[in-house]
Amino acid sequence: MHRIVSATVHPALRLILLALALCLSATASAEEPDVRTTWRLLDYIAVDYSAAVSNGQVIDDFEYSEMVEFSSTVGGQIAALPGSSAKPGLIAMSVDLRQAIEKKASIERVSRLARALGGSLLEAYPVPLAPRSPPDLSRAASLFAQNCASCHGAAGSAPPAAMQALDPPPIDFTDIDRARQRSAFGLYQVITQGLEGTSMASFASLSDEDRWALAFYAGSIAFEDVAKGERIWREDDGIRQLVPDLETLAALTPESLADQIGEDRALALMAYLRANPDAVGQANDAGSLAFVRDTLDRSLSAYRAGDREEARQLALSAYLDGFEPLEALLATRDGGLMREVEQALGQFRAGIESGANPSELQQLRARIDSLLARTEEALAPEAASEISTFLGAFTILLREGIEALLVVIAMIAFVKKSQRSEVLPYIHGGWIAALFAGVATWVVATYFVSISGASREMTEGIGALLAAVILVSVGIWMHGKSQAEEWRRYIQEKMGKALSRGSAWFLFGLAFVVVYREAFETFLFYAALWNPQSSGIILAGALSAVALLALIAWAMLRYSRKLPITQFFRYSAILIAILAVILAGKGVGAFQEAGVLSATFIAGLPRLAELGFFPTVETIGAQLLTLLALIAGFRVSRSPSGPQPAAVEG
Repeated sequence: MHRIVSATVHPALRLILLALALCLSATASAEEPDVRTTWRLLDYIAVDYSAAVSNGQVIDDFEYSEMVEFSSTVGGQIAALPGSSAKPGLIAMSVDLRQAIEKKASIERVSRLARALGGSLLEAYPVPLAPRSPPDLSRAASLFAQNCASCHGAAGSAPPAAMQALDPPPIDFTDIDRARQRSAFGLYQVITQGLEGTSMASFASLSDEDRWALAFYAGSIAFEDVAKGERIWREDDGIRQLVPDLETLAALTPESLADQIGEDRALALMAYLRANPDAVGQANDAGSLAFVRDTLDRSLSAYRAGDREEARQLALSAYLDGFEPLEALLATRDGGLMREVEQALGQFRAGIESGANPSELQQLRARIDSLLARTEEALAPEAASEISTFLGAFTILLREGIEALLVVIAMIAFVKKSQRSEVLPYIHGGWIAALFAGVATWVVATYFVSISGASREMTEGIGALLAAVILVSVGIWMHGKSQAEEWRRYIQEKMGKALSRGSAWFLFGLAFVVVYREAFETFLFYAALWNPQSSGIILAGALSAVALLALIAWAMLRYSRKLPITQFFRYSAILIAILAVILAGKGVGAFQEAGVLSATFIAGLPRLAELGFFPTVETIGAQLLTLLALIAGFRVSRSPSGPQPAAVEG
């Protein structure tokens, strides 16, 4: 590749391109060359119109006449394409583009029209837009040195003096303004066809793979912050959804990407993806079993090569980015299988952490593969039924709601027993605010900012541990009151003072923390389960769960009114203590799934996620410590001189 034209097009280019278009339409295969040449003309219009018009005024007569001619040529070539249902629309779009140029419309409008027409053209008349496999960028470096450096310089930015005298001179690949408007596909087209009348010859003699490699290599020179781009790519699920495959990456311009995610992030991401196009190939099945398998294989390869940290990150990605998005649906079809897969993936990560023999990891990998095969059967569309969908929606809400309900109802009963009904608005305000916050989180995560798998687990873990700590304090306090003979005096002398000093807001916070954690997880589960075809059944399951939760709440409140005050506090203390132990296990388990804490598995023990029981030393240890703290607190609180939790008494 000797040269790719600069932003100022050679005066003869119009005739060259017209001749090239006629030649291609006469001698090459039927539709494909015409489509590619038309797309290429549109690409030039989108990029070079800024050199012809500014603020509605022609700033270069020749450039402007070229734009008019190119738009007319585009219209003629589209009219000559084979018949298609999309063809009338394409012709209308080409007319709009030509008229916009004739009216000297803004650069933004013309560029947008040209890009839109180019995209619609390729949808209607598909041609190969991307390499069959990720380009080899290490080979591209040597190809560039052999074929391109003589004109563009070794670094692509400093053409030799002899080449600078050309009109136009070889382009500077570090020119960020131009590079941000170029797609890899556009560069590939120039490399393949060349530009007659200039020193940019066709490199069609190179293999298709080499031409694509050169296109990605040349298109990456202007972008530098590869490390930042890699972080964005790895941490943001939404970004990976924007670039799901090589075809999207090849057609994508940094400018169009910047419109979606911002200039700085777009340039950094393009730096990483054009230098590492294989990353797209690895991520295009994220949220799928194929992604799990592929990422686990790469993790095992990295482990065998001695790169334990890379192996750990890949194993974590296999779970968070591959399997976790499928958990909610699988749980509705086969909860036992879901737990088996989750535990096996955890054991794989634990093996990496502990430095297990590669052969042990290979055996575990084989076991995971058999589990994934069963998972494929369970997740197959034909495995779905109206009953399973209903039960899935029902059990998700019931399971996630029951923990929050028990705590909130206990607090409501507590203030009623204490004859402090004026505090009820704080409790109700807490759980209602948590529901709104859960909806807001789901909206933001779905439409604005993607929340990574690790972030989801961290949010759940922090919420669970925070709630567990608070519940330990409340449980100890309630247990102490179950033995107090002077309860009435406490209510009169202490409770009014405590609540007036801010314990009402404490109750608000407790209701919010407990309900938000469950609401956050519930909305994520329903987002994964949602299917427009089954929306009615899903809503029926959710409403049935709400009805049952309401019935449970009514029964608890009605029964609590009949209990003597000391028994109420005794039973409430036991209930809250159990919930604290469960949440302690869930919190540590979430941190392990996020990769923050290591996991030491204990063979032979079951995994009971609903009880917060995970067969690891760390989660069981956390639950035992919570239980010991409760036992010790219960003993101390039985003493009249025992401490009173500051949280409750202000």
